[in-house]
Amino acid sequence: MNYEKKRILIIVKTYPHPSAAYQELVCTAGVLEDGTFIRLYPVDFRYMPYWKWYKKYQWIEAEVIKNDKDPRKESYRPKVDTIKPITEPMTTKNNWQERKKYVLAKGIQTIEQLNELKIKDKTSLGIIRPKEISRLIIEPSTEEWKGQWQDVFKQNRLFGPDQKPLEKIPFKFSYVFKCLDDRCNGHKMMIEDWEVGQLYRKMKEQGNSPEEAAEKVKERFYNDMCASDIDTHFFVGTVLAHSTWVILGVFWPKKEK
Repeated sequence: MNYEKKRILIIVKTYPHPSAAYQELVCTAGVLEDGTFIRLYPVDFRYMPYWKWYKKYQWIEAEVIKNDKDPRKESYRPKVDTIKPITEPMTTKNNWQERKKYVLAKGIQTIEQLNELKIKDKTSLGIIRPKEISRLIIEPSTEEWKGQWQDVFKQNRLFGPDQKPLEKIPFKFSYVFKCLDDRCNGHKMMIEDWEVGQLYRKMKEQGNSPEEAAEKVKERFYNDMCASDIDTHFFVGTVLAHSTWVILGVFWPKKEK
């Protein structure tokens, strides 16, 4: 196999999901030095050595090859043991200026434009700037993983590490917004960002009820990240099984005059 080494700026990680083949999976997205989007999949992030755990807005190096089981244009399979963080994470100095240099290098799009590109060349990652974000919806979800994933947790492995606990978040969080596109009739899009799950778990650990913890997530992801003085962008990507768009993360510097 012809792997090639790439330098990638990590911009999002999704909340882990159980996997029969890999124990669990995290979808990671980043940009190359010219701003081209790339997806690293599959990655069993929590099972990598701790010193390989990359953070958002941190440059890594990895040997990758186009994922032949994933037709999405940006999807590459990493050789996990070659993943190596090579810098400290970028700061938010000068209103996120260093981050903007790479994240916005290719400009912004709308969901309508991305849908056209998805048909044209299997584009499956992008960044949009919503025209209007009307609300963040909290909906109840199942409290336990589906039966097939419960079986994964119960498996005794002869080789490799034991299965780590993975909490199921009992809520779904979705943004309702409109794009900067005359064709846009509005979107309701689920948030898959790892930080949503981590914030929910942190709020629970601090003694909040599940409902209170969910409201704390809303305060952060809507009241703070979508405030009137914030220039909110969404990183979006498609789900392989359904080709539907979800929100992978939020980019939220302050508005500039």
